[in-house]
Amino acid sequence: MTQPLKLKLDASMCQGHGRCYSLAPELFEPDDIGHAVLKVSEPSAEQMAAAGLAERSCPERAITLER
Repeated sequence: MTQPLKLKLDASMCQGHGRCYSLAPELFEPDDIGHAVLKVSEPSAEQMAAAGLAERSCPERAITLER
């Protein structure tokens, strides 16, 4: 059995562009100043497409999917 992918956010790299929470609001939300906050660290199979899109769309590469 394969390990599930973990969604990680390096908050120190986030500049608050908001792409992740615009594209995947089920996985991310903004904090009080617009920086991303991770809501889900182990995305379901149904959330994987949104997690991958958020990872690819982050200009700072602050979002990663890892095993």
